[in-house]
Amino acid sequence: MRCAGGSVAERSGYTPLGFLDNDTSAPSAGQNSLRDSITVKRVWAEWVTPVGQLRFGRMPHHWGLGMVFNSGDGPDDDYQTTVDRAQIISGIKSLDLYASAAFDFPNEGPTSDTLSLERGQPYDIAQLDDVNQYVFTIARKKSPELLKAALNKGDLVLNGGLQLLYRQQLLATDGAGTCDGGASQAAALGCKPSTELGFVRRGAQMWMPDLWLQLLYRGFRFEAEVATIQGSIDNISTAPRVTGGANRDYTLSSWGLATEIEQKLAEDKLQLGFKFGWASGDADVESLAPGSGFQSQNGDKTVSTFRFHPSYGLDLILYRNILSRVQGTYYFRPSVKYDFLRDPNGQKLGGGIAAMWSRASEFMQTPGHDRDLGVEVNGQIYFQSKDGSLNDDLDRQGGFFAKLEYAVLFPMAGLGYTNGEALVLTEQNNNSEAADTNLAQALRLFLGVAF
Repeated sequence: MRCAGGSVAERSGYTPLGFLDNDTSAPSAGQNSLRDSITVKRVWAEWVTPVGQLRFGRMPHHWGLGMVFNSGDGPDDDYQTTVDRAQIISGIKSLDLYASAAFDFPNEGPTSDTLSLERGQPYDIAQLDDVNQYVFTIARKKSPELLKAALNKGDLVLNGGLQLLYRQQLLATDGAGTCDGGASQAAALGCKPSTELGFVRRGAQMWMPDLWLQLLYRGFRFEAEVATIQGSIDNISTAPRVTGGANRDYTLSSWGLATEIEQKLAEDKLQLGFKFGWASGDADVESLAPGSGFQSQNGDKTVSTFRFHPSYGLDLILYRNILSRVQGTYYFRPSVKYDFLRDPNGQKLGGGIAAMWSRASEFMQTPGHDRDLGVEVNGQIYFQSKDGSLNDDLDRQGGFFAKLEYAVLFPMAGLGYTNGEALVLTEQNNNSEAADTNLAQALRLFLGVAF
């Protein structure tokens, strides 16, 4: 069905009901879907020069464990970090030491593009509203071939590095509204190009150092990533000429930590793991998830809730679906996996189980005003077929692969009701049923083919 003028057009007489459709068309934006079935997300070029490798274009960005920047290249990843970037990478290969500098374009603001007028390549209307980002990285990391050789010899391998990011913006056009030129005028795709867009002074800047460490020895792996966001925003208003005291002088100060420990035993068939992570919270905010717009601060104007990248996967229910990511919480996650069948050519069959206890960093951000969010247990059975060159590395998925997963979340007080809410709900039910939460369950079958 075609979307026209914000409404759904009448169906064709050949298929007046969806029940009478005989074929399935590829999703096409504005025709039968909100998005196209295939979208080109990344295109970039690489050029090797005497001083290093030059990259430019729209490319993936991944660092460390993927706690903050995650390329999302896994077959089960739903989100990706993709940036418009110009980057140069150089280093000393004999020391496995590399450094890079990058200039990113995270947000350019409104362009001349419009739905009402066909034109050529759109251009950026203004420059002072651009978000500019500078990324400097220094890291020591062995190549996969040298890493495998060193571990086979029983050597201790130490990788790690520091990524330092600086981001700034002077003006902004973040408002939502109409195209009538009023105070709520939007910089939307449907608006005609205009030099009278509602610019506001943002005056924002932030620093984000991100430290990553990896230690490998035979079948043992310890990995950690810690990052902080420190900065300020002069004005959070999205509407022009709205610059009152409540919108002024905000501080950004948040911290995040992710650690992973893994030990492989029994010819790598048995994997014992433990993950711990922490994202700082905000005692002046009454929700872990921000909702729409700038999250309301009820106290000192310091934004301190840290948020992991949503593709840093841990579970099936709490973080993947309810919260959508780790944010303002900390967790403990032991796990065990065993490959019942493990062929050197890539075929394997196994199963695993993991348990995770999650708590809020600040109890005020939970619905029940309690730190304990819940305990979740995840189990899975997985299979991967042989596929020669694609997955001769058993840690990579290739060929046909499948997994059947089951999860159950036991909610605790943090996901429940406050005493006052529980009393009201109980009275509304004529005291016949106390207000409480129930356990959540998920059953998931995942199938894929790598080619």
